[in-house]
Amino acid sequence: MSLTWPRERRITRRAEYTACYDGGERRYTKYFVVFARSSEDLGNGRLGLAVTKKCGNAVERNRIKRVLRAFFRLHQHEMPCMDIVVTPKKHLRADKFCLALAESELLPLFGELSSLSAVETPATPSEGAA
Repeated sequence: MSLTWPRERRITRRAEYTACYDGGERRYTKYFVVFARSSEDLGNGRLGLAVTKKCGNAVERNRIKRVLRAFFRLHQHEMPCMDIVVTPKKHLRADKFCLALAESELLPLFGELSSLSAVETPATPSEGAA
């Protein structure tokens, strides 16, 4: 099991972020707003992080991003096949933010988003079946 997060599993372009914001589902937790939409790449889900200056200075923002990336890296095999953008709320304190808090906030969303993903992408019949 590889714990890397390759470039093809990341949302990198502004248009991809805005597609998630505009056309995706929103889920709210105590510390995060999560935007999710069905992925164009059916094999893997992709992740985008949007940590704004409202969350603190560069050191605090980098800590939040580092912990979130570690969470998604550790739980990548449970992640639904969707484009997911995670935006922390401004009252999330970086010095109190840890992997356990990320797990308690975001793991319950995985099941919810997986069921949403299954509803959005119905199974297609195989080409060989008549």
